[in-house]
Amino acid sequence: MRILTLILLLASFPLAGWGASIQVERIRLWAAPDSTRVVFDITGPVEHRLFTLEQPDRIVIDLSDSRAVSTLATPDFSQGLVRDIRSALHGGKDLRVVLDLRERCKPRSFLLKPNDKYGYRLVIDLDRYDDRGRQPVKRVAARNDALREVVIAIDAGHGGEDPGAIGPRGVREKDVVLGIARRLARLVEKERGMRPVLIRSGDYYVGLRKRTELARRHRADMLISLHADSFPDRRARGASVYTLSLRGASSETARWLAEKENAADLVGGVSLADKDDLVQAVLLDLYMAGTIEASQDLAVRVLRNLKRVVHLHKGTPGRAGFVVLKSPDIPSILVETAFISNPREEKKLRDPRHQQRLAEMILGGIRSYFRDNAPPGTLLAGRRHVIARGDTLSEIAQRYRVSLSRLKSANNLRNDRLRVGQVLWIPSTGDG
Repeated sequence: MRILTLILLLASFPLAGWGASIQVERIRLWAAPDSTRVVFDITGPVEHRLFTLEQPDRIVIDLSDSRAVSTLATPDFSQGLVRDIRSALHGGKDLRVVLDLRERCKPRSFLLKPNDKYGYRLVIDLDRYDDRGRQPVKRVAARNDALREVVIAIDAGHGGEDPGAIGPRGVREKDVVLGIARRLARLVEKERGMRPVLIRSGDYYVGLRKRTELARRHRADMLISLHADSFPDRRARGASVYTLSLRGASSETARWLAEKENAADLVGGVSLADKDDLVQAVLLDLYMAGTIEASQDLAVRVLRNLKRVVHLHKGTPGRAGFVVLKSPDIPSILVETAFISNPREEKKLRDPRHQQRLAEMILGGIRSYFRDNAPPGTLLAGRRHVIARGDTLSEIAQRYRVSLSRLKSANNLRNDRLRVGQVLWIPSTGDG
């Protein structure tokens, strides 16, 4: 009788997960330049079906045995691919949601399990169709009369519904790294011979693979990925810089060889499409090894500069298999600017002046790297002067409109003596 009574009591309560309807509690929308993410916050895992309709363009999502709460807030549709969202019951027990689109796009859906910040989520990613197709990446040395700028891809980690690490006082990683990224981009923009590209320019999420794809689409010469570390022990502090691990490089080489579309791409100006498997593998290994070496060089220089304004958690570059570091032909580093889990460092990361100092130090490392590794055909490579017979430092300084002291400092010269064939770096206005 006791067991029967308990069963009858339990049956009188609507228990979630025991056949009860899934509730859609909130809909959030994140608009990126070429994609939009729609997130449904739901009370449990849900089965769903997605299909597209045309004239007008729209996407239909049927959520099995689901309901929307009566106070469901409407997202901001002023930006992105979605111009409106409608919902209604379908077939008596399912919820049908219709996304009215501004243009035709490619949808992808997946379910996310709960984490520290959110419960279950159904995610709909909408990607704009690129009618231009895949653009091969090809770096060709420009003519002397058409020197190009070097392109610095600046990647602010996380974004959108992914806040990254969160500090004790609620400071979010995605916000501080975007602030640093924007400051770094403004500094790079002022440099003669450099051009910045922000991988994420606002509060939206960019997939990890897409970050490297965007860098390659912009033909970047370098990628700087910005993050803020976190650790359960709040005493952990300091900045770190990472490059790709050898294991990560090996797995990436295998991935490129396995995916046929990569064979049509260009790595360092060399097509892989017409090479056999062995030659492709050798070429990719060579490019990856060279890129890792260049990334290590860049990481050392950035660390050397960061040491001037912050404590270093690691005095030498670390190695890891971060996806964002896996471009075969773009030197790439990941900068952990501080431990946001440390209350003192969280406070500093929130300070605009500290963000500016971090950006300045990272720029110093970038300058130092290109001073010795300017790509051929770039304005930076054009800022080198080969000493000819009769050249003097004062004449060279006057010719390039830089001060004599700045010219000597940039080249670590202790006196005015020069030798024929010696190469001098001609600093830009902002070089110190």
